[in-house]
Amino acid sequence: MKIFALSLGYFCLLFFMACSSNPAERMPAPLPPSVFHPDNYTPPRPEKKPKQLVSAHGDVRTDEYYWLNERDNPAVRAYLEAENRYADSVLAPVAALQERLFEEMKARIQQDDNTVPYLKNGYWYYVRFETGKEYPIYCRKKGTLEAPEEILVDANALAQGKPYCLVSYLNVSPDNRLLFYAVDYSGRNLFEGRILDLTTGRLLPDGFSGQIAGPTAWANDSQHLFYQTKDPLTLRPDKIRRHRIGTDGKRDVVVLEEADETLYVSLTKSKSGQYIFANLGYTDNLETHYLNADEPLGQFRVLRPRQKDFFYEVEHHGEHFLIRTNWNARNFRLLQAPVQQPSPEQWTEVIPHRSDVLLDGVEVFKEHVVLVERKGGLKQLRIIRWNDRQEHYLDFGEPTYTVSPEANAEYDSQVLRYRFSSLKTPGSIFDYNMETRQKTLKKTEPVLGGFDASNYETQFLWVKARDGKQVPVSLVYRKGFQRNGSAPCLLVGYGSYGFAYDPAFNREAISLLDRGFVCAIAHIRGGVELGYGWYDDGKMLHKMNTFYDFIDVAAALCAQQYTSADRLFASGRSAGGLLMGAIANMAPEQFRGIVAGVPFVDVLTTMSDPSIPLTTGEYTEWGNPAVREEYEYMKQYSPYDNVKAQPYPHLLVLTSFADSQVQYFEPAKWVARLRDLKTDHNTLLFKTNMSGSHGGSSGRFERLRERALEYAWMLGILGRTE
Repeated sequence: MKIFALSLGYFCLLFFMACSSNPAERMPAPLPPSVFHPDNYTPPRPEKKPKQLVSAHGDVRTDEYYWLNERDNPAVRAYLEAENRYADSVLAPVAALQERLFEEMKARIQQDDNTVPYLKNGYWYYVRFETGKEYPIYCRKKGTLEAPEEILVDANALAQGKPYCLVSYLNVSPDNRLLFYAVDYSGRNLFEGRILDLTTGRLLPDGFSGQIAGPTAWANDSQHLFYQTKDPLTLRPDKIRRHRIGTDGKRDVVVLEEADETLYVSLTKSKSGQYIFANLGYTDNLETHYLNADEPLGQFRVLRPRQKDFFYEVEHHGEHFLIRTNWNARNFRLLQAPVQQPSPEQWTEVIPHRSDVLLDGVEVFKEHVVLVERKGGLKQLRIIRWNDRQEHYLDFGEPTYTVSPEANAEYDSQVLRYRFSSLKTPGSIFDYNMETRQKTLKKTEPVLGGFDASNYETQFLWVKARDGKQVPVSLVYRKGFQRNGSAPCLLVGYGSYGFAYDPAFNREAISLLDRGFVCAIAHIRGGVELGYGWYDDGKMLHKMNTFYDFIDVAAALCAQQYTSADRLFASGRSAGGLLMGAIANMAPEQFRGIVAGVPFVDVLTTMSDPSIPLTTGEYTEWGNPAVREEYEYMKQYSPYDNVKAQPYPHLLVLTSFADSQVQYFEPAKWVARLRDLKTDHNTLLFKTNMSGSHGGSSGRFERLRERALEYAWMLGILGRTE
């Protein structure tokens, strides 16, 4: 730790010298003071009830706020509500600004919008919204878009009288007569399954055994449905069951059960419609079982038994299974195996491994295959014709962007539908004929209020991290921006689970860009932007790289005068909230303010308690505290365990009481300890959504209020109320 402190201090000295070599040029005009006056209000102080937490290695930690995990304790709810009232009091100077931002964001939405219809099994499916309504309406038309509309599910009707409503996992049977869907009213991803008879419009009385855990798969007889359920305590998807239409769910058969508490189950069905795949695994370890969809009462058979650090996923094409795998291929390769003899001895290579390109996904068609690749920090689409292996790439013409296949439900089609967007280009749906190479724009998401993409510029930068690695950064700003350090900046990041933070369009961010902000994404280690090694280098015993990368990107943006430390904000959610907690402890002087959404900040305590939902599956991401080396490494960065007596930036911490992925008590305890130890007078605000989920509120407009709160808070810190 001393070595780290010295190296960080030396880095900061070099940074200060770089930024101060010519004060006349490098020092931006001073900012007005924050409009907030937190010292005028008394923040809540929850009672301290010290509890000793003893590790398997004899290490003792004292948690004075451990009792806040008592969800049903009235004192806990009272504390959270007191924090909400305190935050509202401090935020009063920007209440009008928050409302103005909300209306501004809402005005950019075409409220009576709909998605581009896609064809599946003779029907055109689409989702539409109606003016003034919060929730989607799921629809279809038979044969042609001129046919009468059938409403499958109106989520607005389901949401009436409910503070939270999420409809998901819609799946129509192969005979087009039955619809499965699931509804969560809790915010904890506790989904109730339902089956609707589309010929009568009536719900079937069929019940389901346990909470629905994810997508389902119909057998081809349309009489059997396979679905996933969760362990009631840990919420880990652990069973796959088979349901027969017209029977009581209590009689549903468990066809597969995953006993390993570190692994999850999931279901997919091949685009060809011929096979159902049951996947058992997590992140870098996956085992697939397959079942002919014409034989619902048959037995699932394993394609290849599991092996540590062995990942593969399967699709079906003609007489072969296609297998994307990391077997002897860190960045993945594509193999195939005959359906009749798919044992590993029969696996042959289709697309070889490349050290500089990650094979990130595969979209299969009867006559073509589309490879989703990542190279140099960006995604690309590679199209190959099966019969002669001719191939080509699509060109997208922007320096930083994201692209992905979209709703390609038809196996026998020569048209690839894909979605393109960038930090300045709204999401655009294209149909691309893979034979003629003709590209047709089907729709660009409307952005009302006079938005013009030509008013903005994007950049793709490389920043050298302290260990010499080059970290990609995506930026957007309004034309006319001057690199003189005077612009405020919002820097976001994630860096976990191999999730790539792609530079997609953000409609809400226009409100910041038009107020002079630079918006940036740090593509830090822990994601897969630069391949699977980029992920490996930011997890487990390399997790500190994630935090160092973000801090180094922040310093570089200041050194290159995109912004200055006194006007630089950082934001991250969930595991990105862990990132925020870590940088707040490690480099508080680098940021003016930090937004931590549903932050995973009590790493050691959560990872030491296997009863907490989703903990055990995370052992391969963060480590298992039962292993001394992994315990000690996590203790280095766990934000709650590293809060210290020092100045902190302005902090806005957001959570949801019902969150099943990061429990509310992690940020609640973190905030309480920060209040005890921090030595500054900056704002520390904590707001709990008492009816939301991990993703916040369920309605499309209510989400905007949450974003408007974040933006108003940042602007208020900069002394602005406009």
